[in-house]
Amino acid sequence: MGLATARALATQGYAVKVFERTDKAVGASIRNFGMIWPIGQPAGKMYDRAMRSRNIWKEIAPRADFWYEAAGSLHLAYHSDEWMVLQELYEVFRREGRPVQLLDKAAITASSPAVKTDGLLGGLYSNDEVIVDPREAIATLPGWLAEQYKVEFYWGKCVSYISDQIVYIGNEEEYEADLVFICNGADFETLYPEHFSEQPVTKCKLQMMRLVSQPDDWRIGPALCGGLSLIHYNSFKAASSLPALRERYAAEMADYLQWGIHVMVAQNGRGELTIGDSHEYGLTHDPFDKDFINRMILDYLRRFACFKDWSVAETWNGVYAKLTDGEADLFFSPEPYVYVINGVGGAGMTLSFGLAEELVAGL
Repeated sequence: MGLATARALATQGYAVKVFERTDKAVGASIRNFGMIWPIGQPAGKMYDRAMRSRNIWKEIAPRADFWYEAAGSLHLAYHSDEWMVLQELYEVFRREGRPVQLLDKAAITASSPAVKTDGLLGGLYSNDEVIVDPREAIATLPGWLAEQYKVEFYWGKCVSYISDQIVYIGNEEEYEADLVFICNGADFETLYPEHFSEQPVTKCKLQMMRLVSQPDDWRIGPALCGGLSLIHYNSFKAASSLPALRERYAAEMADYLQWGIHVMVAQNGRGELTIGDSHEYGLTHDPFDKDFINRMILDYLRRFACFKDWSVAETWNGVYAKLTDGEADLFFSPEPYVYVINGVGGAGMTLSFGLAEELVAGL
């Protein structure tokens, strides 16, 4: 969100300085799938915002020289109720003008060699989705913003407090600004904690894994999603039979719902597979990964995917701010000319570029 805001301000002619307390990006922005995911956003403002973000990613990636792929996404059905939901979503999305297709088993096999075909009924393909490697993209963007727009980055600089449009770094450095934007993600205890305490915001911890590069340049094609993802995204609520599917999952897979697990996989330019994830909510999380959650994710993934190499290279967790009132972003001004942008939840890659443009244009 911070990088997106820096870009939005710079394109409007502002001279931008960015202060980051760590020496490099290590937070939620590098700990995700790298999915730019319009299919998960409901029609109207949110879908338009996601598509604007998608287009900005596609514009920046070749100029900044980091990898991206307009891979699309493929949601798979192995039960009749999942297939019913996908057929309903196809009709809804098609009326909305989205580029979607219903695929049978043969078409799915042709589009992805990674899909398990035993018991496969069909799938919903969307052409909107784009994949980047978040670690590569987030590491590259600051240099590109500095070169393209003269954005100045100050690494290892922790902002102590802000007062009267002056940003204080400890007791030694002061920077005056016309506008100050705070994009602090899950760290809302440091700046204006009294204001954040009045907001409907909590934190979400998720667990993820990365599998090794697949041999012989083997590619999975589109990002793949199992049935559990159907009950995760707001746009899928348009399917009238979704409540019945949710009831079945609650009866048969209560442990998955308890830990907020839905399973997806994306592949980066090096052939590595990023898989996940789980969702635990609360203001304070233990720092430890739960092995049983990772095993549950892998077990469910094996229901719909088959890879050349299942070796796990890395596991990690990430924490992001999450609104509890169902809203998609948090924007407020704790004092004149100081603005907080937060609360994009797990959709930061999908929404931030578009949201930042909207907010800056609306000032």
